[in-house]
Amino acid sequence: MITSASNGRVKYIQTLKSKASFRKKEGKFIAEGIKMFEEAPKEDILEVYVKEGAYETFDKEIKKKLERIGYETVSESVFKKVSDTVTPQGIVSVIKMRFFDVSEIISAENPLVAVLENIQDPGNIGTIIRSAEGAGASGIIMSRDCVDIYNPKVIRSTMGSIFRVKFAYVNEVTDALFAMREKGIASYACALDKKALEYDKYDYKKSSAFVIGNEGNGLKKSTIEACDNSVFIPMCGEVESLNASVAASIMMYEGFRQRR
Repeated sequence: MITSASNGRVKYIQTLKSKASFRKKEGKFIAEGIKMFEEAPKEDILEVYVKEGAYETFDKEIKKKLERIGYETVSESVFKKVSDTVTPQGIVSVIKMRFFDVSEIISAENPLVAVLENIQDPGNIGTIIRSAEGAGASGIIMSRDCVDIYNPKVIRSTMGSIFRVKFAYVNEVTDALFAMREKGIASYACALDKKALEYDKYDYKKSSAFVIGNEGNGLKKSTIEACDNSVFIPMCGEVESLNASVAASIMMYEGFRQRR
């Protein structure tokens, strides 16, 4: 059992938890909780740390997976150092990162894609990933200034979808838009542009990409201009805008609805 917070492995996990640059360099990230351990592919799990006394509370299948992979027990005080949640479930996994290229996403059959520009809230990114899986999207393309997809808060909010949805980063969203146009994928800027139509006026049964901007500032003007179309979601009352993850989910599910 690891009982010292100064242990090298403990410090390593703390750094993975807090520093995106270190995660990228190591090609690893941490996922906390039973659900994430359960959903993670066995071959991608590199290390597992279990809080003392927690093993006995896990169900039979979790125990079986733990025995197959192997795990390290840590004291309660040490687990608090590596945990990122208010009410931890007693298990933290170190997992190998996955990497995809934009071409893998846009080359899918009749692609349905979410394109994100400068999304900063981890919960928004996580929810969009989860919605993307539910709506059968081909994947997600993000600008480099979006929050790190391997941020622990993003990972938790995906509820396991991070292991099944393809994603890729681009330096400029416009580069991805031009690449998609060459593939015959129509892009739709979610913006109150003067040429925008209601979101349900278009045909998304064909290859489509929905472009969502920053929570406070929306999409860059250059990004809107690079898109093939602009759409908006009608709203009642005095609401000025929807949460980015809500808007992205509505768009992806409209594509899913039409395709059904």
